[in-house]
Amino acid sequence: MSKFEVPDWIREHLDQYIKTNGAAGHLRDFSSSGGKPDTPNLLLTTTGRKSGKSLTMPLIYGVDGDRYVIVASKGGAPEHPHWYQNLLAQPLVNVQIRDQKFRALAITVTGPERERLWKLMVDILPLYDEYVKLTTRQLPVVLLETVGK
Repeated sequence: MSKFEVPDWIREHLDQYIKTNGAAGHLRDFSSSGGKPDTPNLLLTTTGRKSGKSLTMPLIYGVDGDRYVIVASKGGAPEHPHWYQNLLAQPLVNVQIRDQKFRALAITVTGPERERLWKLMVDILPLYDEYVKLTTRQLPVVLLETVGK
């Protein structure tokens, strides 16, 4: 697998989500790895900070009012995922949830708000608490706020 290649299971998930316009792929069964059977997923499209090309990834999400929450966990890897590094360079992103597509501003949260949203995300995917033990970095919690309705 090359430096920027995604694992087959992520590519299959992405293809399933796109081909069915979110009808399949939105809810994924993560129970075999300690998650829940109906875990919600969105598609996040960032702009490559070096290449300028679009990168789309399926990510687990939570809802906080009219905002969406994602975690840059990369399974507890020592470095941030590429999509997170991309949104730091260009925080205006595209999001798809089921068949709904919109632009959003990605904001990394800190302090008490991060802690509150971290608990929300751990309730959705308890594995996040395990991922923290695998790395020295703090796993970023990101809010996606809809722009330009």
